[in-house]
Amino acid sequence: MRSVRLALSFALCAGAFFTSTIACGGEEGGESGATRATLVLDYLPNGVHAGVYEALSSGAYLDEGIDLKIITPTSTADTIRLIQADKADFGLADGMDIATQISAGRDVRAVMAVTQRPSGGLITLAEEGIRSPADLGGRTVGVTGVPSDVAVFETMVEDAGGSPGQSKVVTVGFGGIQALLAGRISAFTGYIPADATVVESRGVRTKSFAFDDFGGPSYPGLVAFSTGSRIAGDPELAEGFVNATTAGYRQALKNPEEAISAMAESVPELDPELALRTFLAYRPLIGGAEELGSIDPASVVELSDFMVERKLIPKPIDPEQFDGAP
Repeated sequence: MRSVRLALSFALCAGAFFTSTIACGGEEGGESGATRATLVLDYLPNGVHAGVYEALSSGAYLDEGIDLKIITPTSTADTIRLIQADKADFGLADGMDIATQISAGRDVRAVMAVTQRPSGGLITLAEEGIRSPADLGGRTVGVTGVPSDVAVFETMVEDAGGSPGQSKVVTVGFGGIQALLAGRISAFTGYIPADATVVESRGVRTKSFAFDDFGGPSYPGLVAFSTGSRIAGDPELAEGFVNATTAGYRQALKNPEEAISAMAESVPELDPELALRTFLAYRPLIGGAEELGSIDPASVVELSDFMVERKLIPKPIDPEQFDGAP
């Protein structure tokens, strides 16, 4: 849903770290002779990344012969550009962003799903008394300005039996939380496990409506991806990355507190309590042990059909174009 996420307070210190750490991945000579590889996150480290840091802390990547470095971008768009420019090996992004890139003819392929369902939807305050998206008629709704946000809003309101045209839609960038708490909007499109958790951490009750509960496709919301050429050139690296990351999330699901503690050791600026609450909110979207990391072809078809219908992409995407897992 969000193509760009601003790293506000972190931007200055991240900039120096970001430029100094990025290097071509897949190089030999890492720790204990392991292959050096890089993973670019989709945003600042938060609870949804717990499995990655658990795998790093437990040595799961090294067990697969990978010396993994984690990079924090200043935007999701940066993540995609770095992968395409061969400046990093793997990245994290929303499945809809990956589908958009594939539709545009770019050599991007998902290697695993971090979440089996999208985390996006509409977030409002409990005190607003909104019982469904249809109740947003006559109200002001915030969107980031990304085209898919409007498509999400319109789909959800229409599915609930309402009329999107009755609402006033305003662009708030990534200030949805602040605008909601200030009373400038009645709801906004956002990532429910992350954004609603932040609001509730401030002692304010929220009411959220999931995208795939109101007409939206149930697709892999957050995926790890690379390029088709990189996967084909080093399938063992891609397979090892998937194995280690899956193991990390499997352990994080078993012991969330341990995973967040491991994460906090690597990310000193992390708020462990908020990160734990965020991970627990994401946990139902990650899926059970059997489906962990997998990409269901039917979910890709569902996403593709939705994006074509809403004119976000010109033609359907074949699941084999989306899933490049070795």
